[in-house]
This record gives sequence, C-alpha cells and structure tokens, in this order.
Amino acid sequence: MVVFRIERRSGLPAYLQIVQQVEQALRMGALAEGDKLPTAAQVAAATKVNPNTTLKAYRELERSGLVEVRQGSGTFITRSLATPQTAPESPLRTGLGVWMREAREQGLSSRDVSTLFGAVLGEYYPPTP
Repeated sequence: MVVFRIERRSGLPAYLQIVQQVEQALRMGALAEGDKLPTAAQVAAATKVNPNTTLKAYRELERSGLVEVRQGSGTFITRSLATPQTAPESPLRTGLGVWMREAREQGLSSRDVSTLFGAVLGEYYPPTP
C-alpha cells in the first residue's frame, strides 16, 4: 500500500501531489495492476486533507487510465508504469544509488542533490512546451 505525504509548502495542490505519488509508485513498481489504493477517508486521516481532495486525485488517475473505481469495493490500479530500467535490481537504479551515497558522503544535502539532479535532468531532458 502506498503512503501519501503532502508537502503543504510545495505550492503544488494536494490532489496533484497524490496523483504524482501514485504515478511514481507505479513507475517504481511499488504499486502493480490489481493493487487497491487506500480509501479517501484513510488518506484524509493520514494526511489531514479533505477526502474530496483524494477523490479528485483518484478521478484524475481514472481519466488517465491508471485506476478503476469499483463501487462498493474501492479504487484499483489498472496498469503499471514500471519498466525494467526502474526495477530495484536494475543497473541504472543501482548506479544511481551509488551516486547518491557518494553525494551524501561528500556532504550534499537532499536539497543540494535535488537541485543538482534537476539541473542535469534539464540538460538531458529539456522541458517540453
């Protein structure tokens, strides 16, 4: 089961944070086809967001074809976004883990790493309009 974390200072609406966290969990293989998402009430209790915020996120995920709402049963994952390159044992992920350990040993904070990663990411994957 995915555990949502809402960053209130991010400037990103809470429902979009939920959408992004589900998408990330799907890409990383933490969620798979058939998995059940927590109820809106469970998410509200854990994150202190209004249940309607979660329902809005789930509707967005449903429009994207990632989840299916089954009346009386819950919200279920309908497809995965995971690729072999993002699996825990993949060479790319292992290499990134090695790099992260080196960055931490060099004294970089998580914010430093995020900034550096974002800068390099932008060099290789320019933003699309």
